[in-house]
Amino acid sequence: QVQLVESGGGLVQAGGSLRLSCAASKITIGIYTMGWYRQAPGKQRELVATISSGPTTNYADSVKGRFAISSDSAKNTVYLQMNSLEPEDTAVYYCNAVSARGSLNYWGQGTQVTVSS
Repeated sequence: QVQLVESGGGLVQAGGSLRLSCAASKITIGIYTMGWYRQAPGKQRELVATISSGPTTNYADSVKGRFAISSDSAKNTVYLQMNSLEPEDTAVYYCNAVSARGSLNYWGQGTQVTVSS
């Protein structure tokens, strides 16, 4: 069964950094569009960043210049480096994998990121 396992979340002060990891099993991340999404309390889940073959990356305007998505095919893992964190970045962060035609869509269980002011 496909698994996306996130790690690296935690509590950090504003201005700090965290790196999230998403380890994938039973899929090859290189042929999927891999993404990070987040959901804050009382809000809808929103896109943070995606990476696909190329690599081609895409970011939400709110994180451009602060966050960087990357992947390591040898480890079958996707990362999200988060710098200059703000309290508004507080959310549960989810890893996502979507196949090329969109017919397969997988989610991780999420990891909590809390940024204190």
